[in-house]
Amino acid sequence: MSADNDLIKLYSSKILALAADISHTDRLDSPMATVRKRSPLCGSSVTVDINVQDGIVTAYGQDVKACALGQAAASVIGTAIVGCNVAEITAARDELRAMLKHGGPVPAAPFDTLAVLEPARDFKNRHASILLAIEASVEAAEQILAKAHE
Repeated sequence: MSADNDLIKLYSSKILALAADISHTDRLDSPMATVRKRSPLCGSSVTVDINVQDGIVTAYGQDVKACALGQAAASVIGTAIVGCNVAEITAARDELRAMLKHGGPVPAAPFDTLAVLEPARDFKNRHASILLAIEASVEAAEQILAKAHE
């Protein structure tokens, strides 16, 4: 019975609401970088298009084919990312990873809505899907910065 309660808690109404309302689901026409990430464990995938100007995310698009947890994470990322600098996105990735894997604190604002995914800490097989959107976003932003420094 405890395992059933844990699953019910994991798929809360807040997670399901976020999953149903993913922002920035239109792909960009001319992205500066595109990164696709896939979780081999569950098959979830996220493709991210991103534009960065002067170190700040100016446009974002994503195609999310993931479980409700991956969708909820992508929803939070899509809502928060435009206007952030690359350091903030990288910090959010690191904080989310630490929250899931090591019981660390919730990521800082504007990514603090990721707190809704705290119950997933105990479900290690869900971590990869949750991290897809933020990992793809960081990788895409880093590609743009690397090109700018060439």
